[in-house]
Amino acid sequence: MTLLGIDIGSSSVKAGVLRGTDVVGRVARRSFDTRYDGVRAEVEPDEIVAAIRAAVGELGAAAKRVDAIGLSVMSPAWVAMDKRGRPLTPIVTHQDRRSIDVARDIEQRVGKARHLRIAGNRPAPGSITSTTWGWYARHERSRVRRADLVGLLNTFIHRQLTGARVIDPSNASFTGAYETTTLGGWSDELCDAVKLPRNLLPEVLEANHIAGAVTSAGARRFGLTQGTPVMTGLIDGSSAMLLAGVGRGQLVNTCGSTDVLAMCTDAPRPHERLLTRALGVGRWWLSVGTIAASGSALTWCRETLFADRTDAQFWKSVAAASARREEPIVCFDPYLAGERTSIEQRRGALSGLTLATTRGDILHAVVDALARVSAERLPLLRSRGVPLRRDVVISGGVSNGLDKVLHRDWPGKWKFHVEEEATLRGLGTLTPVRR
Repeated sequence: MTLLGIDIGSSSVKAGVLRGTDVVGRVARRSFDTRYDGVRAEVEPDEIVAAIRAAVGELGAAAKRVDAIGLSVMSPAWVAMDKRGRPLTPIVTHQDRRSIDVARDIEQRVGKARHLRIAGNRPAPGSITSTTWGWYARHERSRVRRADLVGLLNTFIHRQLTGARVIDPSNASFTGAYETTTLGGWSDELCDAVKLPRNLLPEVLEANHIAGAVTSAGARRFGLTQGTPVMTGLIDGSSAMLLAGVGRGQLVNTCGSTDVLAMCTDAPRPHERLLTRALGVGRWWLSVGTIAASGSALTWCRETLFADRTDAQFWKSVAAASARREEPIVCFDPYLAGERTSIEQRRGALSGLTLATTRGDILHAVVDALARVSAERLPLLRSRGVPLRRDVVISGGVSNGLDKVLHRDWPGKWKFHVEEEATLRGLGTLTPVRR
């Protein structure tokens, strides 16, 4: 069987034809922009559609001859659609923090412990999208009155591609309306807390279920073959975990704009400082520790302080800063995109600056803070009662050395296995199931 894998990350779309977990030919990549405005982080839906079409087009005829299509997506990436499937809102990404007031109200209505027990997470702004729905319901009522469907990124792509109204359990876990810890479906209590009508929510299907087939309109829109079956899809980190091998204590670290360290478990134990979500297939869950701005913190540093350097020169400076083991002269709080597990958001900050401070000192502080925060997640994951496997699968920012920075302070001995295109290739482990 051949599969067209479409992997939509935080900054680009990748597409490739898979036979099993092997890529046949090349991987096509097309980037898209995220628009940042204060605490808002949005992507234009048409830009993602255009990026998918361009990446698929680069693959040529091979993309049109596959047996099925699989999707892996960044998450959460929330959007509301009208009756024709057209987006009414931008795609609001996981770095958005506009909905703090809504989050406070949800937790007051439901209760902190109860919300955590049902949804697996606190209603963190942007990261748990019930808060995003609530923000739009308060501030953009004319838009949401026209909503016929609200969901996350695989919901939107399916609506455009197949006409289906679906979501998988991994993405549903980040809606704040799903019974994540039991895989029990949409929660009336959580929906009522934010006045989210159940009829606007998609059907929850496991990631490998064939949710629909490419329509004639979808074929024209994306440059694909009408009638090709499309699986529901899942979060990109879940796809990487499938490639690593699902098992208790397996770790996958996706090093990118956001750093995601995921531990696989068959018994979810939510913690307010971790994200808990379903894997997307079977009765497996992931406990996830994140750094909301890891690679993007270094990108900020590069663009703000090192614009005169080439990428190669900048990353050489990053490696040198990582090798400096003395205490930094400057202190950096690495919260340029806030926190994905908190309601009250921390902000990034530099302290200890003097007239003698250099940009090298600031880079040293940024690198040191990322290494420290990365290591601090390990005891938290261990506290969930699952022994951690010492073989860690790495995907994402390996070519530039970001993974070396993030693993510098991990205590003890670890074996890191780099898997190229893990979030794309993991789709090849899925066997399509017809409903």
